[in-house]
Amino acid sequence: MNVSIGGLAHSYGELRTIERLDLSVEAHGVVGLVGPSGCGKSTLLELICGLLEPSEGTVSVGPAATAPGRLAECAYMPQRDQLLPWYSAIDNAAIALRNRGVGREQARAEAATLFERFGLVGFERTPPQELSGGMRQRVAFLRTLVSGKPVLALDEPFAALDAITRAEMQEWLAGALRSDPRTVVLVTHDVEEALYLADRVAVLSARPARIVAELRAPDPRAADRDAAITDPAFVAAREEALRALHGGSR
Repeated sequence: MNVSIGGLAHSYGELRTIERLDLSVEAHGVVGLVGPSGCGKSTLLELICGLLEPSEGTVSVGPAATAPGRLAECAYMPQRDQLLPWYSAIDNAAIALRNRGVGREQARAEAATLFERFGLVGFERTPPQELSGGMRQRVAFLRTLVSGKPVLALDEPFAALDAITRAEMQEWLAGALRSDPRTVVLVTHDVEEALYLADRVAVLSARPARIVAELRAPDPRAADRDAAITDPAFVAAREEALRALHGGSR
């Protein structure tokens, strides 16, 4: 399922947040979006997911161009994990299935098949407040995958984590996407994270957002994050992205 954006502009009243934006994401491609705070990255995700309709231009996910159609194809993971404290880890992971009318036991069984792959075996009945930050994010991502949607919109999924846990989760997510490919649009403030996880990185300007640079991430990248980010080609791409980001924030 591909994503296609053409001539996109969006405003909240008189506040212009996005201007003249064109972007495409091929099926099973991963595109990272980086840009200054408040430039419209999260708004762009909401437009892709059908939570908003654009003021101008077009957004389509596969053949779906309307907001309800896009919403049916996209799973949105917000910055905070938003796990329900009165639900166990397995019940939080199964929420998308329950919302589709799947019975509780069947939904639990389907979600449980992923717990081993996600390093969560033994924590199925654990409430969120007893999980580490990294484990909470794994449950949140599992919940996103279990929805079965072909397009994932990830909005700063690791922003609330400490540096060590964040690095571990980046490596884990890269592996998860290799084993279960989806079309992904990832918003992050971290250029290094974008280049490690994405195939391409779009650098956005200050509001109103427009694309000031598109970079292809070095390929192939080592599965080991430390080896990947110290590769000379990766370092050069990171410096190029930072220069574009600095220029676009003016």
